[in-house]
Amino acid sequence: MIINRKQSILEAAKQSFALFGYKGTTMDHVATAAKVGKGTIYTFFKNKEELLHAVIEEVVQEMSQLLQKTVDPNRSFFDNLHHTLIQILDYRRNHPLLQRLFLEARELGGATIQLAVELIEQHNLQFIQSHIERAIEKGELKPCPPEITAFVMIKLYVALSFEWEKKHPPLAKEELAELFRLYLAEGLAPSAPPGQAT
Repeated sequence: MIINRKQSILEAAKQSFALFGYKGTTMDHVATAAKVGKGTIYTFFKNKEELLHAVIEEVVQEMSQLLQKTVDPNRSFFDNLHHTLIQILDYRRNHPLLQRLFLEARELGGATIQLAVELIEQHNLQFIQSHIERAIEKGELKPCPPEITAFVMIKLYVALSFEWEKKHPPLAKEELAELFRLYLAEGLAPSAPPGQAT
């Protein structure tokens, strides 16, 4: 019964944060949506910040399970990476809570909301970083700093997926994969400098 109440509070908080944002959500909203008294919330969570943190931990767990299922050992590193990054961006784009949190972080800021966004981004970075480290060990990637490389890969995907769309038609997933392969797997330099035999 206690676990059910706690879970219903977390679900109600997810809905409230998605609907009203962090700043606009009150414990009264959450209590009403969870069908519990406001005092019940405080038996599980000290304050709204702690409640948001618990919600983010659940979201990160959901993402982690989704990303683990995305990786296929029969695919190449770059194919897995493409599928993983697409999952991350689709999840972010289609999850009402994440849409609201990222928008609120960008437009209103605030330490609590920034920390929540950073926790999500850090999880994604660490997931990609761990796969880069394994790819380096297997010889699928040249030795490189895994954390910086993961950061660059994520930022490139975000730029091509979100920033590009602001002034251009959106890129199809296949176009994203090709551009990603061009920029990161093949590189932009010709295979032999001009004037030299290949």
